[in-house]
Amino acid sequence: MPEGDTVLQTAARLHAALAGRVLTHADLRVPRFATSDLSGRTVLDVTARGKHLLTRIEGGLTLHSHLRMDGAWRVYAPGERWRGGPGHQIRAVLTNADHTAVGYRLPVLELLRTSEESKAVGHLGPDLLGPDWDPALAVDRLLAAPDRPIGEALLDQRNLAGIGNVYKCELCFLARVTPWLPVGALPDGVLPRLVALAHRLLDANRDRPTRTTTIRAERRPRTGTPAPAPPQRPLPPLRVQEPLYVYGRVHRPCLRCGTPIRKADEADRPTYWCPACQSGPMP
Repeated sequence: MPEGDTVLQTAARLHAALAGRVLTHADLRVPRFATSDLSGRTVLDVTARGKHLLTRIEGGLTLHSHLRMDGAWRVYAPGERWRGGPGHQIRAVLTNADHTAVGYRLPVLELLRTSEESKAVGHLGPDLLGPDWDPALAVDRLLAAPDRPIGEALLDQRNLAGIGNVYKCELCFLARVTPWLPVGALPDGVLPRLVALAHRLLDANRDRPTRTTTIRAERRPRTGTPAPAPPQRPLPPLRVQEPLYVYGRVHRPCLRCGTPIRKADEADRPTYWCPACQSGPMP
């Protein structure tokens, strides 16, 4: 599922394939921009902003895309078979002499003036993986709505940018609270630690092909990355390696206490939690 770490990796792949090269062919398969001709223009850079992708192109243009639940960008060599999905799911094709980038199932694709990028991303809170990361500002924005459930608040990109449903579930587990507990009801000191841990986990996964949040992964920080804030109580060592604590593990035993993990389906976003380890309201 594309979240801040996945989008950052996607931006890096697109930047390596496109930046500094002239587009020999460009096809935007959305009605509003279908006649836009980007051929002959140089791609300047590809940048991630939260869960948004900004492909900046010569002439003051930016191609803004968002992956949401199942969008993807794939990069292919000349003559390589495209394997990202059927043709009717393709929304964008950007080709140069060395690579072709194909955007599949992109729910958001628009061509903007680079000077007007704020129309697409100006509402975002501090980016967990960006140079503007500001944990104090993220905490302040979360506290601005103390009655809001913490899981819902973490998903709101206006508070902090980059968290998706997987991290929401995993962070609530690590904080030992259910996602339905109001922000203002969190025990003292938990919210700043939760925000710090969110940054720690996304940063640890920014280069990993497979996302992991479990304690063994937390003990393998990237060089120069600060250690994660400790949870309220120490976690026991895992008996088996699992990439995630709760997400996608419904009915399987909790890695901390053995209680079966539960799942609630909410607006196409499944929520996973341990009813024994996590305190607070439950559906």
